[in-house]
Amino acid sequence: MIRDLIMKNRSYRRFDNSVKIENSQIEKWIELARFSASGRNMQPLKYVICTDENVTRKIFPFLGWAGYLKSWRGPAENEQPVAYVAVLLDKSLAENYYCDDGIALQSILLGAVEDGFGGCIIGSVNKGKVAKVLQLPENLDILYVIALGKPSETVVLEDAETGKIEYWRDENEVHHVPKRPLSELIFKSI
Repeated sequence: MIRDLIMKNRSYRRFDNSVKIENSQIEKWIELARFSASGRNMQPLKYVICTDENVTRKIFPFLGWAGYLKSWRGPAENEQPVAYVAVLLDKSLAENYYCDDGIALQSILLGAVEDGFGGCIIGSVNKGKVAKVLQLPENLDILYVIALGKPSETVVLEDAETGKIEYWRDENEVHHVPKRPLSELIFKSI
């Protein structure tokens, strides 16, 4: 059921890196993005799949992991992602990607969750450094990097107290994510 997949699709930041993901598996998830809607049907997004350990290690230091967890530097070495997908805009096709990024990212992650994996969309990326690692041509701009792997952490959704939306970790390293109640989201029902 789609609700179950969405509820399981959390921003996972710690992984069991003994469980690998094959490129062919990630290709299946990207194909879900390919079949998804695209503004003007332009389909300007491209992807780089990275499962090579040497390359994933080079990418890792150029990613920001959890803005609200100020003292946390990111996952420990044995908890780091086993794969990344760089989501790119092909400027030779379009300068504007409208809402394609959100649709594609959600499609990829829902596919990952359905197959027992998980990920985290990372927008805090040193794009210049990652572009060099990936040897990208000038027409491809990095929009996001998706970290992927077998989640090794517990993420709990809870109702947010008014105005308190910062996620946090408790003494057992359970990751708590406050969500605004539906009554705050629906402005009007006519």
